[in-house]
Order: sequence, then structure tokens, then C-alpha cells
Amino acid sequence: MDSQSGSLSTESKGHRIFYGYIVVGAAFVIQITTWGIYNSYGVFFSALEDEFGWSRAVISGAASLSQLLVGVGAVFLGRLNDRFGPRILMVYVGVMVGAGYFMMSQTDSVWQLYLFQGFIVGIGISGTDVILLSTTARWFVRRRGLMSGIVKIGTGVGFLLAPLAITWLITDYGWRTAYGTVGITLLAIIVLSAQLLRRDPARMGILPDGDTVQKPGDINTAESGLMLREAAGTLRFWLLCLIFFSVFFCTFSIIVHFAPSVGDMGQTATVSAAMLSIIGGASIIGRFIMGAANDRIGSRRATVVCLVIFTASFAWLQAAREPWALGIFAAAYGFCHGGFYTLISPLTAEFFGMKAHGTIFGIIIFCGGIGGSLGPFVIGNLYDALGDYRVSFLLLLGLAAVATIAIIVSGKRKRVTTF
Repeated sequence: MDSQSGSLSTESKGHRIFYGYIVVGAAFVIQITTWGIYNSYGVFFSALEDEFGWSRAVISGAASLSQLLVGVGAVFLGRLNDRFGPRILMVYVGVMVGAGYFMMSQTDSVWQLYLFQGFIVGIGISGTDVILLSTTARWFVRRRGLMSGIVKIGTGVGFLLAPLAITWLITDYGWRTAYGTVGITLLAIIVLSAQLLRRDPARMGILPDGDTVQKPGDINTAESGLMLREAAGTLRFWLLCLIFFSVFFCTFSIIVHFAPSVGDMGQTATVSAAMLSIIGGASIIGRFIMGAANDRIGSRRATVVCLVIFTASFAWLQAAREPWALGIFAAAYGFCHGGFYTLISPLTAEFFGMKAHGTIFGIIIFCGGIGGSLGPFVIGNLYDALGDYRVSFLLLLGLAAVATIAIIVSGKRKRVTTF
């Protein structure tokens, strides 16, 4: 039973503004703050190096631990969201993330770095996508892709704004004050925004997409689809796990290693920074366009388009050396990067329905989290062993191609043995 249900409305006509848009707005704000700050971890690198003399491997290790726990936490929080709804869970997320960042302001040793940034922040941040996107999927059917895209645009906006704000705080007030400010701000914004979230429209007496009904009794509150056990007995489930393992492996590898690879090609630090800005801007466009495409051609077809472009971008990267060529890669890759994170939730709903959406979505995010935590580590070790990124970029191309083949195969409705 949903612990966040509001008072029932006898007619959706009484709602001048469909409440689903309020849910999307609250989710958008949470995405800006949580992922914007989480993706700005690198801004603290120099300050932590100067303060403690830690190596980049040590500092990066906390990020890898955090990313692994993002996947682990998504499994449990997705299932809890199916049962209890988003409001109480997002309060938990706000407390965990806010506390983790605030405690980072008191860090004096490596074990504290891994506990606060790696464990507490990682567990907390794990709830944002699975809770917010699963909830959005319940509020919209015809516009599910577009609304999911708008929620995830918040991530892109945060990625553009948060590094600048954090850099200003560190420069003017020091990294400890910056962490403390970030922690308090996140706690307040997430907890307050969470009060606007509701699990689904049926429990407020209305229908998805703002459709009208005469009375609550006309609403079929039973959600259709497969339970986790049934979904795990399908080929599609395992293909999605493979697809997003591969995609997350590639995307987190690029986030960590693309900028230094541009420097290795003889480009300036300004060019490297410009490439990241292009990726961030293109990801916003990708989230919006692929979200709209999802509603017009379906989630699977939209994902096929995204993966074909994704694979082509890595093929282009093999020979890209000049700024204009690297910029083409950054734009194409960034477009797909944004598109993927918009399409995961609607694709899960299209394949398996909404009955256990949060649980199934959480498992898929878990598989992606494993890929995301392994990617930077594997690519970094390949670079250390070989002295360049050529083999690493070939590996990313291969994984992108595997994901493309897998999504094409997923169009065939084959069933394997049910556990």
C-alpha cells in the first residue's frame, strides 16, 4: 500500500493542472542537484591531493566504490518503491546523500573518504534514478518517454551548472566549506521536493496522462505486467542486462578517460574541457529528442537508433585526432549518452509492464552499475600496460556493437526457461 497517497479526488476534472507534471517537476529539481553534484566529484580532486597528498588512484577508488553501490542500492530501492512509493524513500535518499557530503567536510583519512563519498553517498544516490523514473513511468503512458526525458534533462543541467558553483565555493571558501554547503543544500532540496511525489495517479483518483474519468470506481488500479521471476525467465531480460552493462561500461569510461585521452593527442586543456562541454550540451538534446522519439516509435526502436549512432561514434573515434573530429565524436556520443538514460525506464516498461517495474528496473541498473564500475578501472589498466588508449577505444567499440546486436535480437519474442 502506498504510504504517500494523497486524498482521493472524485473527478480528474477537479485538477486544473495534472498532478503528473508536478511529479515530473519535483523529479527534475532532484536530478539537477543530486547528479549535478555527484558528477562534479572530479572538481575536488586537486583540493584533496593538495591537502592529503593522496594519489589519483586512491581518490578515484572512492568514485568506483560509489558507482558499484549505485547499482546495488537500486535493486533494493526499486523494489521498495513498488511497495511504498517515492516520498518516504526520497527523504531517505536526501538524508543519506546530504549526510555523506556533509561528513566529507570533516574527512581526514582515506577510510573516511571511502566511507563518506564511496559508501554513504553511493547508497544514497542509488535511489534517484530508479525511484524517480519508475514513478514517472507510472504517471504517464502516451508521454512516458518525453516526461522521462524531461526528468533526465535535469541531470544534464546539473552537469553544466554544478561544477561551476562548486569551483567557486572551493576557490573562495575552501573545499571543506564547499562539501558542508553541498550536504546541507542537498538535504533541504531533496527532502522538500520529495513531499510533492506520489506513487501513481490511480491512488489519487485519476488516470495517467491526465485522462478523465467520472469516478474513482472506473479506474482499474491493478497494474499489468510481469513479476521479477517471470521477467527473469525471458531472453529480453538478460539482453537488457547485457545491453546496459555494455553501455554503462562505455559511458563511465568516457566520463573518466576521454579528457586525458584528448590531452594525449596533443590537444590543450581548453580543448579537453570543450569536449566535455559538448558532451554535456549534446546529452540534454539527446534526452529530449530520444524521449519524444520513444513516444512516437516505441522504446525498443528508439534504443536501436540510439545504439546505432553510439556504435558509429566509437568507430569514428578510432581515427579522430583533430579538434573538429573529436568534437563530432563528443556531439554524437553525448546525444546517445543522454538518450540512453532517458530510455532505460520506458524500455523496461514496454518489455515487462508496470507490475514490478521498480524491481526489474533496479536489477537492470545493477547490471549497468557493474559495467560502470569496471569500465574506468579496466580502461585505466589497459592504458598503464600499453601506454595509449588505442586498444581501449577498440574495446569500447566492440561493446557498443554487442549492445546494438542485443537490442536488435530483443525484437524477437523468445522465452527461455522460467526459474
